[in-house]
Amino acid sequence: MPDQKIIYLDNNATTRPDERVINAMLPYFTDYYANANSAHLAGLSVNEAVELAAWHTAGLIGAEEKEIIFTSGASESINLAIKGHASQNRKHIVTVATEHKAVLDTCLYMESIGFEVSYLPVNSEGLLNLDLLNKTITDETLMVIVMMVNNETGVIQDCKEIGNIAHSKNVLFMCDATQAAGKIPVDVKDLNIDLLAFSAHKFYGPKGIGALYISSKAKIKLTPQIHGGGQQRKLRSGTLNVPGIIGFGKACEIALIEMKTDEERIKRLRNHLEENLLKIEGSFVNGNSQKRIYNTSNICFPGVNAQRLIIALQNISVSDGSACSSVTTEPSHVLKALGLSNENALSSVRFSLGRFTTFEEIEDTILRVTTLINELRF
Repeated sequence: MPDQKIIYLDNNATTRPDERVINAMLPYFTDYYANANSAHLAGLSVNEAVELAAWHTAGLIGAEEKEIIFTSGASESINLAIKGHASQNRKHIVTVATEHKAVLDTCLYMESIGFEVSYLPVNSEGLLNLDLLNKTITDETLMVIVMMVNNETGVIQDCKEIGNIAHSKNVLFMCDATQAAGKIPVDVKDLNIDLLAFSAHKFYGPKGIGALYISSKAKIKLTPQIHGGGQQRKLRSGTLNVPGIIGFGKACEIALIEMKTDEERIKRLRNHLEENLLKIEGSFVNGNSQKRIYNTSNICFPGVNAQRLIIALQNISVSDGSACSSVTTEPSHVLKALGLSNENALSSVRFSLGRFTTFEEIEDTILRVTTLINELRF
């Protein structure tokens, strides 16, 4: 529908790059295109810019520049963090049933090479039982893997206590912070995180660039998964994606300054949307409504097929689950883990707001969703 303005409420899948990010990147396509690892003046100049971007990226999560490895995105970061420890003597991993597929599928691979993986359940609100976590860790456990913010429900886990538990048993704590970094404060030192994955395109940076934070404890045991020129302290070879790194650093710099302002404005819009959509008969929020990130609302509309609703909404972009699983018609594994029936899981829609969402767009969405649900109930 080219004559209709897109109302984009799928920011957990990806965000629109901030214009300031794009402007920061452009010179590194045209004027400053040298290889950052070249020893000549042009290369050294680009390398200085990369180091500054790494400093901003590390600063976003309370890390040091030397602890950051740039990757192609959070999925690669997750693969490096987990597979990079495959040679260790301990062969047990503890994770959660509601993790992103990037973690779950990598854990399946680890099982295929001889690891044991414990997939812990969550309660009806999507929260992990920390006593169960504590009991599940054994002398054979290598790492605990828990995402900070769930990509479908927005539920926030108690990562500080998880980190305390892991470290009390001399176990690595790996955290997928893809939906958290750039949106809420993250401090890897305070949270006792050893490995943290995040990606620029989730908070107004470019696609195709991510990072992995690696603590000194985790670095000692990490085996590179990409070999070649020995870039990035020999942990991830390959020519650096300089424009992407510059954009990543700029997105981190902006996030640190504007995070609180974004939160206050977006939360008001999310709450307004949610309060009105919950007036629809039978509707309810999936996940804990308090321990949840401010931009996300996952609502079940019983009796309505979510995919039919998404198609009918036309120019309003929402989701019925993770973007990485949208090619399937299976009910969300996250919502099933919360105890939803197949029918209710397939009747659930995720609304994820962002920096560029307006009040007028929310008002239009409330009207359209309410009208269509009354038409589509079966």
